[in-house]
Amino acid sequence: MTRPEPALSVVVPMFNEESVLPLLVERLRGVLDGLGEAYEVVAVDDGSTDGTAARLTTVRGDWPELRVLRLRRNSGHQAALVAGVLRARGRYVLSIDADLQDPPEVIVEMLRRARTDELDVVYGVRVDRSRDTAFKRWTAAGYYRLMRRLVGQQVPAHAGDFRLLSRAVVEALRELPERSPVLRLVVPWLGFRSGEVTYERQQRAAGRTKYPLSRMAALAAESVTSFSAAPLRVATWLGLAGVAVCGVLVVVAVLAWFAGATVTGWPSLYMAILFLGAVQLLCLGLLGEYVARIYTIVQGRPAYVVASDSAAGSPARGIPDGDVVELADSLR
Repeated sequence: MTRPEPALSVVVPMFNEESVLPLLVERLRGVLDGLGEAYEVVAVDDGSTDGTAARLTTVRGDWPELRVLRLRRNSGHQAALVAGVLRARGRYVLSIDADLQDPPEVIVEMLRRARTDELDVVYGVRVDRSRDTAFKRWTAAGYYRLMRRLVGQQVPAHAGDFRLLSRAVVEALRELPERSPVLRLVVPWLGFRSGEVTYERQQRAAGRTKYPLSRMAALAAESVTSFSAAPLRVATWLGLAGVAVCGVLVVVAVLAWFAGATVTGWPSLYMAILFLGAVQLLCLGLLGEYVARIYTIVQGRPAYVVASDSAAGSPARGIPDGDVVELADSLR
């Protein structure tokens, strides 16, 4: 007996979230059961090393709407998120983190807005980040300013991965050739009709953050290099600035030679060497980032590998257990 296609799929990527899982199930199930329509929860276990997988198996025995998608290794938050979104079967697909900083209760309003206003995308936008540290608020504001400058004003400020997508948007994502898209940038770029629902961001319900500074920096670098060639233009402008500075120093050196004071010019020579060396290294680093992306694409390795899918036997867009799922292929 096959289940009807759910009206809503909720994708929850998680990595070592054993401690917060009971709280998540209690709040999320209460909200979804109250909708009064068919739904599924796609829990994407991103290679957890604690008891997350065992807890999910236990919970699924009492919650038939829970679907467990296990990746063979830790592939990263964005890869796990894309894996869940592309495999979700609902007419609407919502993504939410497991830490309960994004309150599940907002899902009702997001779904209502999508239907009432005929929206294809509804973003959950944080209006109060006072619980975040000053450093995190400052870096987050800088990230969104940069992304809006590079991608366009259609990127909503302070909207993370808490969003609702229609089936049309999910199918459009499948057609993109990108191997590992950053959804918070790609979704606005698609240009579907969108709206926002504001909410207050909460403290993590339990456990520790899985997004330290190093991962946030990696996400920023991935966002910039995957969506814009602006850093390469920065390298060009730095090169032109270096040429201009060197031209000035050449004039200074010639004048010093005529004045018979060439020995005293060593500070300018010293500064010129340091400046040009720094510019060259920076430009090489920027070029290296793009060459690395090209190398990764040429390799053709999958962004994630699915170990098992508890709904693999269902007829709705399921992929057999153990298949290697490469984003470049699955998006076509």
